[in-house]
Amino acid sequence: MAWIVRILLYIAAPITVLFVARDALNFEVLQMMVATVLVAALVGIAAFWPGRRKF
Repeated sequence: MAWIVRILLYIAAPITVLFVARDALNFEVLQMMVATVLVAALVGIAAFWPGRRKF
């Protein structure tokens, strides 16, 4: 589980840098917000992914 969080934060850091400097006081908070948006996007993609449906 920790490696998933680490990967998401690794992806969220460059996205956050586009909007806020790394030495800003709230960088970690904004990075976590971007990571949360990434998680929501991944869950949305997984939920609506066209899969094989068995009825």
